[in-house]
Amino acid sequence: MANSDSVHSKEGPPSDVEQIKEESHYLRGSLVETLNNPLSAGIPDWDNRLMKFHGSYLQDDRDLRNERRQQKLEPAYQFMVRVRAPGGVATPEQWLTMDRLAHEYGNGTLKLTTRQAFQMHGILKWNMKKSIKEINDALMDTLAACGDVNRNVMSNPNPYQSDIHGEVYEWARKLSDYLSPRTRAYHEIWLDEEKVVDTQSDEETEPMYGKYYLPRKFKIGMAIPPSNDVDVYSQDLGFIAIIENGELKGFNVAVGGGMGMTHGDKNTYPQLARVIGFCTPNQVLDVAEKIITIQRDYGNRSVRKYARFKYTIDARGLDWLIQELSERLGWVLEEERAFSFDHNGDRYGWVKGANNKWHLTLFIQNGRVADSEGYPLMTGLREIAKVHTGDFRLSANQNLVICNVTSQKKRKINQLVEQYGLTDGKHYSALRRSSMACVALPTCGLAMAESERYLPTLITKLEGVIEESGLRDEEIVIRMAGCPNGCSRAALGEIGFIGKAPGKYNLYLGAGFAGQRLSKMYRENIGEEEILETLKPIISDYAKQRIHGEHFGDYVIRAGYIKEVRSGTDFHE
Repeated sequence: MANSDSVHSKEGPPSDVEQIKEESHYLRGSLVETLNNPLSAGIPDWDNRLMKFHGSYLQDDRDLRNERRQQKLEPAYQFMVRVRAPGGVATPEQWLTMDRLAHEYGNGTLKLTTRQAFQMHGILKWNMKKSIKEINDALMDTLAACGDVNRNVMSNPNPYQSDIHGEVYEWARKLSDYLSPRTRAYHEIWLDEEKVVDTQSDEETEPMYGKYYLPRKFKIGMAIPPSNDVDVYSQDLGFIAIIENGELKGFNVAVGGGMGMTHGDKNTYPQLARVIGFCTPNQVLDVAEKIITIQRDYGNRSVRKYARFKYTIDARGLDWLIQELSERLGWVLEEERAFSFDHNGDRYGWVKGANNKWHLTLFIQNGRVADSEGYPLMTGLREIAKVHTGDFRLSANQNLVICNVTSQKKRKINQLVEQYGLTDGKHYSALRRSSMACVALPTCGLAMAESERYLPTLITKLEGVIEESGLRDEEIVIRMAGCPNGCSRAALGEIGFIGKAPGKYNLYLGAGFAGQRLSKMYRENIGEEEILETLKPIISDYAKQRIHGEHFGDYVIRAGYIKEVRSGTDFHE
């Protein structure tokens, strides 16, 4: 177990990113000059680090790297732009804006992310300012969608209790606004706001973050039991709604989750958040701010891979955190209240909500909204947005909920669903419906292996095993990531794959079906043939020997295939 003498609490000199933040004049740097430089489609690494705070990364098409190198051309540079949607909620007008921008400036597709945000790929440098300006005109923004700040605040798009969802969503939106950086750099660079002339102090410019911001990214999610679809235990800070007699009484507070790690470094590991108490709704903003300031003051600023909040807590202990939080709040959290989760997936098809309106959850494989041969998904959703009077909700499982549909509009939307062949996924296997993958190749610079482009193929091959075992309708959470950074939360997959090299993956088993337990590595650095050979007998045994209602992740532990992971600090044991 980690303690106060652990590697995470031993700091050396600040990392180069800390210097970049210090010298950036609150995230301005030389971005204006760099973006106006016509000699290259790329930007220097220094400015790319700052771009993250503005919601974008410089990428290149890795499929074209060798070809362009041979032609003595610079890489096929392009930008990924991430658009925040607190709680995953967007209006039909905002959906149409994202669709249009994806075609005008991007690669013609949209990615619905695992944090309920929009992502566009393929935007050229000369179109960046126009893109972000038009996103802002649609009352959305990219500020703090990346970078060492609080990211998009997640919330459960729960169609079963839409009144409660509406209340929790409002807190997610308030949190997102409250925790946003206060620097005007974003507005000056992208929206042509007049520059602030006077030099301002840290407190005036960034009263919570300061000029160094946080040591690393920070993630918050709000879950509404019994659904844990935001994977609340994967968050740096989680709020678990406590509902009594149909009323939102408050939230249990969970701290210290995070999925990222580094291959070969056992001092890095995924970790689950732990519940430390209960707060009322009106205390949420105060709790979040004080916890973020603790991470601001104590997080590791020397080695970024040790800088996440989970390591800050594990190095010092939960008791230390609770005491520090109480001192900063000036009051003590109440004891946690009872709750339970029974799943972390989406429920597909039409559901009538408590407000007498309808909600349709569509299956969007790996969150990619695009037209393909025989499946005009993007076109169909565009036509629905033109007539829809409710809202869209991006789920944490990369699916889409068409929400708050009136009975009158339901017939028209159903007609469009049928006309364009859109699907709630019910004709797919439960394994495919329970799957999730990050983008990985060709655009992610960190990817070691394929993910989004490969997982559907692997699932097709696994479906043969599933069919033979009579498990077509059995939900098994399956996640794939192209690298160990954790974007698809692969460590929470009952079957998880984390890329190790081209065509090679570490195979993990044993996570909890409701996202309450981490998986453990079962096989290292294996390709497709060995993956199928390994999983076939385990799936077959599960079909024959499972107890009624037993989930796959629970079975592989009971059957002795894998040991239970009780804490991320035991992940590599």
